[in-house]
Amino acid sequence: MSTRVAVTALLGSGLGAVWWWLDSEKQQQVQRRRVGQLRKVALGQGGFSLLDHQGQRRSKEDFLGSWVLLYFGFTHCPDICPDELDKLSAVVATLDQDPSLPPVQPLFITVDPERDDVAALARYVKDFHPRLIGLTGTSEEVKHAGRDYRVYASPGPKDEDGDYIVDHSILIYLLSPDGLFLDYYNRMKNQDQITQSVRNHIHNFRSEMD
Repeated sequence: MSTRVAVTALLGSGLGAVWWWLDSEKQQQVQRRRVGQLRKVALGQGGFSLLDHQGQRRSKEDFLGSWVLLYFGFTHCPDICPDELDKLSAVVATLDQDPSLPPVQPLFITVDPERDDVAALARYVKDFHPRLIGLTGTSEEVKHAGRDYRVYASPGPKDEDGDYIVDHSILIYLLSPDGLFLDYYNRMKNQDQITQSVRNHIHNFRSEMD
């Protein structure tokens, strides 16, 4: 009886391993198809030249070789931008705990260059991940960067104090080390889902490069 149980358990564990392998292969195939579809959208294939929160000119080429999580927003945003940057920062911090993964660079590009100068960004990024880089520039430079990712941004009417809200698209973009857009995450994606997605992209990217 014990031998039969042992054989049954062995067969069960073997079938479980096969099922896990098939499921893993299926997930990788689905993800590869998604990456292929997203690359056809031709997002983020251009470059940008902006000032970081320390006043240094930075271009997209500066981040080649690194994984990047990118968010477009503005420092006067009352709640959505802080929430999304908190989530982005938590994802990066979680990934940092895995020594098998390369560091992920968080980036924040303003959609409100009129108010978000270098000093404003320097104050703002302190509240988030210590590696977060804030980027700004002239109105045309910022629009150019946003257009490349099809970012919608429209300033609302000013109140009596001259304050206003910028209506903008709310997405976190994932860029691969070759600087190409790989995936995006909307507000419905939570920290754990984004973390797992980024981890999967990194592992699949490595396997494709091997």
